[in-house]
Amino acid sequence: MKYAAKAQTPLGEVLLASDGSYLTGVWFAGQKYYGAGMDNDIIYDQHIPVFTQTVSWLQRYFSGENPKIHELLLAPAGSTFRQIVWKILCDIPYGHVRTYGDIAAEVAVYNGIKTMSAQAIGGAVGHNPISIIIPCHRVVGSNGSLTGYAGGIEKKQRLLAAEGVDMSKLSI
Repeated sequence: MKYAAKAQTPLGEVLLASDGSYLTGVWFAGQKYYGAGMDNDIIYDQHIPVFTQTVSWLQRYFSGENPKIHELLLAPAGSTFRQIVWKILCDIPYGHVRTYGDIAAEVAVYNGIKTMSAQAIGGAVGHNPISIIIPCHRVVGSNGSLTGYAGGIEKKQRLLAAEGVDMSKLSI
């Protein structure tokens, strides 16, 4: 079975998705790739335990706490390449940013190759189905540009500012 629920955040409504045990999606309303991978056979149920845990996690996050990603059971659907990128995103510390190039270099090392395209990393980051929790908002361009957030640049700015990131070093 596939389940869905909606939750409110200070940045607007999010859609939550689950297979009943694991969280498989968190998307802002209107986000690019909203509900990607969900089919028509969805049961809306706010009371699935992983949804209750996710709502609590999000409330703590938006209250200025730093809840840990591993507190939630995550199962984002994607290729092996995307899974590697999303795991790297989970390792970006709260309140810090990394560049697409940094992540490309790490993926290249992981795969035993010389280089990796930052654009390929951007594609994987952009298709992250678990926004906020898998912190794709912590990825910036090599020149500090706030680019490539499927939820919108304004939301990216607000998430980074809420985490205490020095926004004076970043640009649109």
